[in-house]
Amino acid sequence: MERIGEDTTDARARLAHLSSGSMASVAECYSGKSVLITGATGFMGKVLVEKLLRSCPGVKALYILVRPKAGQPMQQRVSDMMKCKLFDRVREDDPDFHQKIIPISSELMQPGLAISPEDAERLTACINIVFHCAATIRFDEPLKHALQLNVIATQQLLGLAQQMHHLEAFIHISTAYANCNRKYIDEVIYPPPVEPKKLIESLEWMDDAIVQDITPRLIGNRPNTYTYTKALAECVVQQAQDRLPIAIIRPSIVGASWQEPFPGWIDNFNGPSGVFIAAGKGILRTMRANNDAVADLIPVDVVINLTLAAGWYTAIHRPKTALVYNCTTGGINPFHWGEIEHHVMSSFKRNPLEQAFRRPNANITSNYLMNQYWILVSHKFPAFIYDLFLRLSGQKPQMMRIFNRLHKAIGLLEYFSSQDWEWNSENVSMLMSQLSPEDRKVFNFDVRQLNWPEYIENYCIGTKKYVLNEDMSDIPAARQHLRKLRNIRYTFNTVLLVFIWRVFIARSQMARNIWYFVVSLCFKFLSYFRASSTLTN
Repeated sequence: MERIGEDTTDARARLAHLSSGSMASVAECYSGKSVLITGATGFMGKVLVEKLLRSCPGVKALYILVRPKAGQPMQQRVSDMMKCKLFDRVREDDPDFHQKIIPISSELMQPGLAISPEDAERLTACINIVFHCAATIRFDEPLKHALQLNVIATQQLLGLAQQMHHLEAFIHISTAYANCNRKYIDEVIYPPPVEPKKLIESLEWMDDAIVQDITPRLIGNRPNTYTYTKALAECVVQQAQDRLPIAIIRPSIVGASWQEPFPGWIDNFNGPSGVFIAAGKGILRTMRANNDAVADLIPVDVVINLTLAAGWYTAIHRPKTALVYNCTTGGINPFHWGEIEHHVMSSFKRNPLEQAFRRPNANITSNYLMNQYWILVSHKFPAFIYDLFLRLSGQKPQMMRIFNRLHKAIGLLEYFSSQDWEWNSENVSMLMSQLSPEDRKVFNFDVRQLNWPEYIENYCIGTKKYVLNEDMSDIPAARQHLRKLRNIRYTFNTVLLVFIWRVFIARSQMARNIWYFVVSLCFKFLSYFRASSTLTN
């Protein structure tokens, strides 16, 4: 731990005393360079590719590792990716931007990443900067699979990077929750829970059933295999720091874009996006979380801007030890889960999703029993009634299955929505101070400027436009549908009240007496209130 502290202090001292006056700009640093990107077809990878092409137009080539898929050629996958709306701004500036993107066939689950000898030789001869974004982000991934994708693949990529003749920077994307077993997380690489090499060797001979049985004991006080293997991956990266110029980026919960290439861009149901959509559709009615806990969301474009700036700094200064950047918002511009609930509900009432199941009205509670009560009343009972209706009409029941999947997804998020962490971000601040005023605008990662209500509004609209592919011109019809659902709800409540009256109250003299007593008490209270108001006036 002493060595960790010394390395961090030295790194920060170098950052503090370096002057940015004679340094090349970020765009100039990437000009003429060949860049290798893993995970380029994923959410963050696509944003990284787009930003490099748009803000660093002088970049020579982007080599992206692409996993072949059955029935879909590698080139077709890349072509489909580049047709995405995300690349519209790049397409306007340079219609031939696709010529800079060079796909390399690769499979992270295979030895040597399944890169052919010819491609490996090509990469080692020309690559200047590596961005390692590829990882499995499934929280419930089997340990062996998560270890292969997050640790062993990182190990093999580092091995390839050490053979690169012109490498200037290796940037590894980790997670701010790699050390979530700690409440205070500094910008250092902590000792791993176990030596990665020993764990890999031990699990090689075990079958999947044995590994599954021992997984809870292995991960200890970490919530899942994702955070556990990302901590191991950081250790693997650290072991190569004396041979490679390395930086590690630790983003928290990555959400939709804040500003670039346009507000609210998102293309998946992962993390908060799926929860927002479920709430907007009226499916999600309750969620267990701490209203006062910080929801450490970080916009994807902030992460990418910081990543590119870190690549610039690493390539220019070649730090002797790996620098870690905690890319978070909680300690700088905090926003809480209770506030998110309010703004998400407000946004979806103003801009409703099409064919909502119910009106948006989700409730966050930290009480386990209250949460279970609302799950029963607001989730399982309506799902049972709806599935019964589907069965009677000759259709396949589906709502209970949807709710079960939703409960599983929310259960995996509970650990992160029920508590707080404190992240140090001195390296991020120091990096920002090294950028020129122009680069701070072009590669903006200053989250102090983030307006949360506006961001959440754009995020919700983004899920509607880019994930569900709904047209904004259909909002009046969606609002009409919500009014229809409101009327149905009022009618149902009225019928239910009449039913309760007829079955329980009208047939019992005691129940009627109690009912009349309550009504009389309410009437007397109102009369007293009016009389008091009159006397006051």
